[in-house]
Amino acid sequence: MLVRGGRLVDPVAGIDGRFDVRTRGEIVAEIGADLPPEPDEIVYDATGSVVAPGFVDIHAHLRDPGFPEKETLESGARAAVRGGFTAVACMPNTEPALDTAARVADVVRRAAAATVACRIYPIAAMTRGRAGRETLDYAALARAGAVGFSDDGSPVDDDDAMRAVAVAALPTGRRLISHAEEEDAMVRRDLALARETAAPWHVAHVSTGVSISAIAAAKDAGVDLTCEVTPHHLLFTQALVGVLGGGAKVNPPLRAEEDARALRDAVRRGWVDAFATDHAPHTAAEKELPFDRAAFGFSGLEIAAGAYALALPDLPVARYVALLSAGPCRILGLAGGSLAPGMPADITVFADRPWTVLASGFASKGKNTPFDGMQLPRAIRATIVAGSLRYDAELTNSA
Repeated sequence: MLVRGGRLVDPVAGIDGRFDVRTRGEIVAEIGADLPPEPDEIVYDATGSVVAPGFVDIHAHLRDPGFPEKETLESGARAAVRGGFTAVACMPNTEPALDTAARVADVVRRAAAATVACRIYPIAAMTRGRAGRETLDYAALARAGAVGFSDDGSPVDDDDAMRAVAVAALPTGRRLISHAEEEDAMVRRDLALARETAAPWHVAHVSTGVSISAIAAAKDAGVDLTCEVTPHHLLFTQALVGVLGGGAKVNPPLRAEEDARALRDAVRRGWVDAFATDHAPHTAAEKELPFDRAAFGFSGLEIAAGAYALALPDLPVARYVALLSAGPCRILGLAGGSLAPGMPADITVFADRPWTVLASGFASKGKNTPFDGMQLPRAIRATIVAGSLRYDAELTNSA
């Protein structure tokens, strides 16, 4: 394939200009200006668009195994490529939980099927059954394909148990992914444990100004620490609950305007390492319940690229690309994040073209999003995975 005519933005390679990208097989073969097409080569015209290393979402709930009415690997992957994501990391809050090497290996095996549109990397549980007590065989989980460890929505509350997890998982080099319930207090606890154990740590979906400031201070002190922010915590506030009820219920909850402002400022300051969707699909019935019984979370894969551009219109394109590609790859130790020759041929093509979110048309089974009906300023044009065109907006919209 030859992707030509676009603005190539690759922060890792230090490239920002009009260059063509040639793929051969599953890798990038050549970058250059005005590359001539080769015989029988598929040509994608990216004129007027940005060509970037494939976007990676490090925090998605694909509900597989256990909840096919909400999402499957196949439906989640279709949603991912429509959102420009060439890869996603799926969380372990499945049924059963991803707490054994066999279960992780099963996800890896099924994710390799031809019907799955993007790369899928499983994140394994931290403790047996995500119950916060018993440590696991982290080396076996890593060998099976786990790219990180998290108990996700059931965080390890006991300090000694969390310390034991950190020490036991340290030899794998995989990050511990913290989902803080009492956010500010638990983030402080986890930062202290990261400093004490030297375990690599990642704080998921930071939502408060207090937490992001504590994370920045710990990074300055040399702690091996990364963090992510979501579209909804950058843009929305708790006032939305009064409008949407259960439709605005998410964990961690939407915060005050000063928190959203602090997160946006943290992105600009370089304190945030990655954008992540926290894609959390549910059935309509689960989100339409009264607020106290409604399910937590939003579907985010298909709106993220535009939502981040809406939240941070002044963010340089190179920084935007880094937060969606190189940053996630660095956090989880994944191949990708650059389009230098020899790298995986995972490519995202996007353009500053306004579009209106229509949740009923999502590829995800979950249509739950507070972005429904909103106009977003940036759109995905194409998603290429391993040298294969997996999504073309022009073809999809004309179908």
